Amino acid sequence: MTDQPPSDRFKTDMPQIPGVAGSGSNRAGANPAIKLVVGLLAVLLVVFLGARWALRPKHVEAPPAEAQPQIEVPAPAPDPSTLLPHATESAPGIAQVSEMTKPWSSKPFYIRNRTTGENIPALLVRLPAGSPSQASGYWALSLNSPYGNCTLEYITDMDKLKNDYGFRGAKHPMVGNPCSRTVFDPVKTTNLPGNVWVRGAIVQGSDLRPPLGIELQIKGKDILAVRTE
Repeated sequence: MTDQPPSDRFKTDMPQIPGVAGSGSNRAGANPAIKLVVGLLAVLLVVFLGARWALRPKHVEAPPAEAQPQIEVPAPAPDPSTLLPHATESAPGIAQVSEMTKPWSSKPFYIRNRTTGENIPALLVRLPAGSPSQASGYWALSLNSPYGNCTLEYITDMDKLKNDYGFRGAKHPMVGNPCSRTVFDPVKTTNLPGNVWVRGAIVQGSDLRPPLGIELQIKGKDILAVRTE
């Protein structure tokens, strides 16, 4: 029996598995390769996670909306007709005596046609003769021409009478029909068929009759338009 060193007596040989290298030196040589693979996998995982974080959907805040300028829309101009007196059967007042003390002063108004319900444009004129406290001191007329679709006008400019109507020598305001160039004199009256006297005799032109008159009444300080001719 061969003598063995004491240290070798207690070594136990590892069992050998066929086809597998089982020496300790081989196992030690495989450890660096495993570490390399694990390291590469760790690097790839970090790269993957970093790429995924970089490519994540980003929340983009919408830029604040610019304040739209406030555009002020101007209020529509009031209808001039709503600012004028409207004489109706229940409320016929159109002016006060104190407004019409000056001869040839005038005031536009509307009067309701009792038959059609139409608001007719009209004019109140202070005559140079007569008392302001009596209806005879005024003339109220419809500005719709009796025939045709023209609107009559109250003319205080003597040059307009001369240039537009060819009427010369007027001493006071007149009423004119711009369509026919007819001129009516507020001071003069004329007799119509049926023995009806009306104011505004024709002094030039071809119209068939003077403007339609409006009956007036004075009640205290108020001037009332009662009815149309």
